Amino acid sequence: MHRPTLGAVAIGRNEGDRLKACLRSLVPLCDRVVYVDSGSRDDSVAFARSLGVEVVELDTTTPFTAARARNAGAEALLAGGELDLVQFVDGDCRVEADWLDAGVAAMQAVARLGIVTGWRGEIQPTATVYNQMCEVDWRRPAGPIVACGGDMMVRVAAFRQVGGFDPTVIAAEDDEFCLRIGKAGWKLERLPVQMTWHDAAMTRFGQWWQRTIRNGHGFAQVGAMHPPHFKREQRRVWVYGLVLPLLFLLGLFTSAWLSVLVLALYGLSFWKTWRGLAGKPMALHQAALLTLAKIPNLLGMLTFHRRRRRGDDMRIIEYK
Repeated sequence: MHRPTLGAVAIGRNEGDRLKACLRSLVPLCDRVVYVDSGSRDDSVAFARSLGVEVVELDTTTPFTAARARNAGAEALLAGGELDLVQFVDGDCRVEADWLDAGVAAMQAVARLGIVTGWRGEIQPTATVYNQMCEVDWRRPAGPIVACGGDMMVRVAAFRQVGGFDPTVIAAEDDEFCLRIGKAGWKLERLPVQMTWHDAAMTRFGQWWQRTIRNGHGFAQVGAMHPPHFKREQRRVWVYGLVLPLLFLLGLFTSAWLSVLVLALYGLSFWKTWRGLAGKPMALHQAALLTLAKIPNLLGMLTFHRRRRRGDDMRIIEYK
C-alpha cells in the first residue's frame, strides 16, 4: 500500500529552547516542515531556517490567533507540493518519535479517519500546581472522540473540505475545527500512544488566571457557534461564577443562612473535585483552583459576549 506522505506545521511565539526541541523532533521524520512565527523577538525564526525549515512570519498588523497561524502554515506547506497528512503541533511541544508512525498507520488503515491524536504529557508535571493541572487535563481516554487539542494529525482532504481553522476563534479553535470535521462526516480518534511532551512553564497565579479567562472565552465563542458544545461547562460557570456569588451577597443583607448555604455548595464542589483527583500530586491545590476557576471563566465568557455585541475583534488573551 502507498504510505501516506506527511508534513508538519509548528506554530509559536518566543518559545526559545522549547521550539528548538519541537523542530528537532519533526525535521528528521517529516517530508516537509513549516514554522509559523507570530511576532517573536527571540531567535526562533533564525533557528528554524538554520534547520532548513520554511518560515512564515505573520503580518503583525492583523490580530494573531493560533487558527490563523495554522492556516498559514498549512497553505505554505501544501504550496511546496501535495501531501496526504499534516501534523499540527504547538511550538512548546516536542513530538514523540514513535507517534508519527503510529498516526500515519492509523490514517492508512481507516480511509474516513480525518483526525487522529494521541496523549500529550507535561515535561515537568510536578514543577508547579499549574503544570500538574495541565498534566491531568491532557490525559483523556483513547478511542473515538468529538474534539481534541491543537496537537493533531489531519488528513489534507478533510482539512480542505472544511476550509481549515476559523481564524476568528481565539480559544478552543481546535475544538471548533474538530466539530466541523465531524459534521462533514469524518471520524476522529485518540490513540493510546504518547504523542507530544508539553512545557507549560506556568509558575505564577496570574498566568493561570489569564489562561482560565481565555478558556471561558472559548466556552462562550465555540458554544455559540456549535450548540450544544460546551453547554455543561457554560452552565457551571454561570452557576458557580455568577449566580452563587450573587446569592452569597444577597444573604449578607437578608439571611445569613443563605450565605452559609452558598458556602456549603462551594465546599461540596471542592470536596467532589478533590475526591476525583485522589492520588494525584497536589490534589488539594488543584481542587481549590478548579473551584475558583469559574470566576475567571465567567470573565472570559463575558468578554466574548461584550466583544460580539460591540462588533470588536476577537483578540487573543495571552498568559505567557
